[in-house]
Amino acid sequence: MIKASEFIHPEDAAALRQLESIPGFPALAKKILELGYEKLQYGINMASTIRLSDKQLPELYRHLPPICERLGIAEPEFYLQMNPNPNAYTSGDTRIFIVVTSGLVEMMDDEELDAVLAHECGHILCRHVVYNMVAQYVSMGLDALGILGSIAKPIEYALLYWSRKAELSCDRCGSIITSPEVVARVMARLAGGPRAITNHLDLEEWAKQADRYDEIRNDGLWNKALQLSVIMGQDHPFSAVRVREILRWEKSAQYRHLMQNLKAEASGKRCPKCNKPVCLEWAYCKYCGTKLG
Repeated sequence: MIKASEFIHPEDAAALRQLESIPGFPALAKKILELGYEKLQYGINMASTIRLSDKQLPELYRHLPPICERLGIAEPEFYLQMNPNPNAYTSGDTRIFIVVTSGLVEMMDDEELDAVLAHECGHILCRHVVYNMVAQYVSMGLDALGILGSIAKPIEYALLYWSRKAELSCDRCGSIITSPEVVARVMARLAGGPRAITNHLDLEEWAKQADRYDEIRNDGLWNKALQLSVIMGQDHPFSAVRVREILRWEKSAQYRHLMQNLKAEASGKRCPKCNKPVCLEWAYCKYCGTKLG
């Protein structure tokens, strides 16, 4: 079983703490859902999309259960939306469901689709789903209020800021199931790049563009304000930033440690002394130092 604490992005954790520190916000989030928004969304989804199963498009459905099993989460309901625009999202609280569009399925190969589904499962594992729904509801509600909605705009921006950081955590979850390179490649595919081009991208060079972006963004107060005005209304980070973050995490001790532990668990072998999972190639148990036969 994988714990969210083993991979959650520190900026996600910090943004969530700030969001929950808003007086009354957690209670407000639950109250919004109690008003029926969750059931509304579930009903619309049930009537307008196709629920996948062993009997309904089984080849597509069977991508999801192994991912859920590996992450140690209950399997959500899985739906296909007939929509040429590539997209995937997770919704619900008492009944969580994942939706992918036909455009996404057509665009992605099997490995890339696994990365997308693992990303969506990351939202479940990190308990993002409720606040993502609240962010959508708040945005819809403020638009309906017109000028009065501007009073609550800071709450909307706080939710969007957290949402951008939450995506970084879920990119990590996608890379655990596939690899950081596959997740980075998905970014290029979602940007509309054809496979003939995206398969030959130098991902490290692309990641360097995020460093250049930071230089531009931090070049004086005016430039920072201009860049902030562009990003503050978005719920996803820029692609180059996501690619840099996931490739940077691949080089971290945290990533290596996590993947080593998962490999040890998959081996089925355990230390005879401490009973911790160990890799087949280990000469000694890294937990207690016992020599392995």
